Amino acid sequence: MGYVHISYPHESVVVKEDTDMGLVKCCREQVVAVSLDTPALEVAKVMGEKNVGSVVVVTGDNRPAGILTDRDLAIRVMAQEKNPGAVRAEEIMTGNVIAFQDNMGIYEAIQKMTDAGIRRMPIIDDAGKLIGIVTMDDIIRMLGEEMAAIAKNIEKQSPPPQKLSAPIPPM
Repeated sequence: MGYVHISYPHESVVVKEDTDMGLVKCCREQVVAVSLDTPALEVAKVMGEKNVGSVVVVTGDNRPAGILTDRDLAIRVMAQEKNPGAVRAEEIMTGNVIAFQDNMGIYEAIQKMTDAGIRRMPIIDDAGKLIGIVTMDDIIRMLGEEMAAIAKNIEKQSPPPQKLSAPIPPM
């Protein structure tokens, strides 16, 4: 059992590993994914239908190959006046995707996402197959809920506030 050191631009935090919660607790299991050969036009339609700003691009055996965002579509297809029906996801995705194991701790994930400058990460099982996705927003939301639950427990266990028996003297 050790410690995870998390560095932010203005501070550092050290968290005991055994208190780290797993990513599976906050990952989204409903992942919007497309195949490597999906045309950019179809990717844009899927994003619109599913109301998402990114999709995971997967291989034939459901392994993450990359991430494709609405920004990628705008810059790598539309701004370059390419035919969105002819350009394939594989050509415009951000490849070399970093994927997290489902048992990775949240604090370790935060550190890796911060170091890599990314906001979303595919979650894979032991076989390397896509099982979910987690975003920095998901992690922040889950940690906020955890903090609220902790505060509620502390409040329940704390004695009621005592009234002052004497007035505060004027200064």
